Amino acid sequence: MRSIQTASILIQNLSVPCFNHCRYCLLSWDGKEVGAPWERGVALAERYITELTEARPQVSVSFAFGYSMEHPALPEALRTLRRLGSPTADFLQCDGMAMRDAAECGELMWMLKAAGIKRLNFTVYGLSAYHDRFAGRRGDFDLLFRMMCAADAARIPFSTGIPITKENIKDADELIHSLKEIGNEKVSLFIPHEEGRGKALASVRLEQQDLSALSPEALSLLNRTLYRTESEWLSDPDPVQVTRRLILISLRADNIEQYEKRSALSVLAEIEALDEAYYAAFPAFHELAGIYGDPKGDRLYRIRDLYHHYRSLYAADHHLEVYDVTDERYSGSRRY
Repeated sequence: MRSIQTASILIQNLSVPCFNHCRYCLLSWDGKEVGAPWERGVALAERYITELTEARPQVSVSFAFGYSMEHPALPEALRTLRRLGSPTADFLQCDGMAMRDAAECGELMWMLKAAGIKRLNFTVYGLSAYHDRFAGRRGDFDLLFRMMCAADAARIPFSTGIPITKENIKDADELIHSLKEIGNEKVSLFIPHEEGRGKALASVRLEQQDLSALSPEALSLLNRTLYRTESEWLSDPDPVQVTRRLILISLRADNIEQYEKRSALSVLAEIEALDEAYYAAFPAFHELAGIYGDPKGDRLYRIRDLYHHYRSLYAADHHLEVYDVTDERYSGSRRY
């Protein structure tokens, strides 16, 4: 087994609401913020970053907040992110924001530009009616396009990702054309994972044959090195090549008091031990593939997602109770 090294640490605070209720949500947003109070979380993050940077200078440490970027004092929050060295101080994800008219979108974008934001990203689930149903909010599609127009006017580069499934693939070409026409620097297609609420999309996961619905231009926007069929992954003698992990320290209302009493290094050691225990509870990928894999399977996955799929089946079959380090609402890890 390869040795896994902690390469980065992300301290997050899920204290800001999202205005959508998407079918595809890694964090399983249910309308209730689970994060710690903002000022308290920032104070602890500052201390942890100082301690971790001094003790592990080779490991990158950063801070982020969610569920959306709609912080009630966004300029101040962005200054905090920049002070704490967060990548999101330059690159902002603009999904789940509050509803705004065209003038308000313009005000937002000029404020973001003044705050030093260098790039924006959006997620669009399909054409207007489908997107709004998927996002769980009427008018969200039009809001995203208003924000894109405003970003273009403010000269903030932006890109868009489209999670592609059996349900929306027929509309992909029209959607891509509209997104490029409005000024997107980059449009990419990706296949949703099964984590969080993503498991509800398992029945509409793309198969190889579905790709024929895409034009050559649209197909070129899906990374077929990253997304392969199950049979393609199973024919690879060593598909899971992970050597590093990100440790996620999630500051929550139900753990902030405990974390405030502890050193960052003790919390880090605890989460690293949880990571080791989680992966030790499952057979290796090739063993799971021997049990659950379909050598002729033509559904498309990232290898991380296929591995997660097999672990989920194994956990259900064996009634396995182990702390799930992949649930990103809580402290945990991400191997890569």
